[in-house]
Amino acid sequence: MQDGVIITLILGAVAGWLGSQIYKGSGLGLLGNIVVGIIGGFIGYWGLGKLGVSLGTGYLGYILTAAVGAIVLLVIINMVSRRN
Repeated sequence: MQDGVIITLILGAVAGWLGSQIYKGSGLGLLGNIVVGIIGGFIGYWGLGKLGVSLGTGYLGYILTAAVGAIVLLVIINMVSRRN
């Protein structure tokens, strides 16, 4: 159980970092990258699943899918923060 949580946090951090490198916005730091990566994983799997797109299986597939979701989330965060 604890291994799964640690792996999720590590993969979320990698996906969030990758998303922030592709989409240059405001830096969110390590904790922000982890949160964006994990939430991005849900967004990516939901959105790409609706489109019938799969970016692979295993850890690499998760990172790529979560990075796509993280980019979407970063776009939304930056749009909302610019309005305020």
